[in-house]
Amino acid sequence: MKTRFNRIFLLILDSVGIGEAPDAADFDDVGADTLGHIANYVGGLKMPTMAGLGLGNIRQIKGIEKAEQPLAHYTKMEEASVGKDTMTGHWELMGLQIDQPFQTFPDGFPKELLAELTEKTGRGILGNKPASGTEIIVELGEKHIETGDLIVYTSADSVLQIAAHEEVVPLEELYQICEIARELTKNEKYMVGRVIARPFVGEVGAFERTSNRHDYALKPFGRTVMNELKDANLDVVALGKITDIFDGEGVTESIRTLDNDDGMDKLIESMGQDFHGLNFLNLVDFDAKYGHRRDPKGYAKALETFDQQLPAVLDKLREDDLLIITADHGNDPTHHGTDHTREYVPLIVYHTGIKSGQELPIRKTFADVGATIADNFNVKRPEHGESFLKEIN
Repeated sequence: MKTRFNRIFLLILDSVGIGEAPDAADFDDVGADTLGHIANYVGGLKMPTMAGLGLGNIRQIKGIEKAEQPLAHYTKMEEASVGKDTMTGHWELMGLQIDQPFQTFPDGFPKELLAELTEKTGRGILGNKPASGTEIIVELGEKHIETGDLIVYTSADSVLQIAAHEEVVPLEELYQICEIARELTKNEKYMVGRVIARPFVGEVGAFERTSNRHDYALKPFGRTVMNELKDANLDVVALGKITDIFDGEGVTESIRTLDNDDGMDKLIESMGQDFHGLNFLNLVDFDAKYGHRRDPKGYAKALETFDQQLPAVLDKLREDDLLIITADHGNDPTHHGTDHTREYVPLIVYHTGIKSGQELPIRKTFADVGATIADNFNVKRPEHGESFLKEIN
């Protein structure tokens, strides 16, 4: 059977939720509304490109007009898995359903775990608490340089992050340390989603994190659509942190990105290449730089910048290309705490052959995206999710 679309571009706006999910109360997220609250905070979002595709047709958002004739099909999706973290959201998009959530550590990591890490690395531990990655190196960077101890911290996600100055702990050693931490935390006792190396440089008062970050994720608990595509000799081009999220599973080409702007540049560049399969991009700044830091003004600016960059993507789409824009969870910067928020995510589906964009049924699982991709390329569909390929004429 001939595939309908030769290339599918899946673009994840990390944390761009569109209103509380039906089970928000189970996650202490009643009232969360990432897009809505950001729009209200800044007096209205200016996103004419996304408005034209139908974002304002999904629901009312201040500043984003409802399109009379939307260019894309549109709806919202509900997460089925038990969790609201990056890995859970992305894995569900590729057809998995996570019933056991990854552990978080709001009070820091257990002493016995850190004792094992010290024993195996020969380095002491500083910090061990939830913290902003930029703030904790300001707080502990000088002591780290004096002692050589590792700065260990976490966040609202299931992550163990290790920060170290590149002149104190060389990158190769830091990566080895993170590999040790990964081995220590992959069992059911700790169930940490990701270990992240967070190198930085500079002097006291002027520390800067570098682009040498490296994530060590758990492998997906089952086969994803990406595995099926790769095994069928199709391309799976992973941009940004996609490779890290899936621990390289199902990836045929990995392209690192520095930030949202670089991610969009790399996406546009890759659109000029001939390939057959999936191009999968995560734009992490919305979440990491603005959601967790509770910065609605910065978040709004990043959204508007993305919207200004999007026409260049649309212009490069070929007749046999499909563009899917969605998110992996919410992160309402006006909500309490610094955690992700349990929300619906928007779904925008565009190709050049759409005569009139229509509202699709609300999806009950993110896995519908993976099912649609599998359906298009005639590979084994995941256990979860229903394809909407026939609905997007």
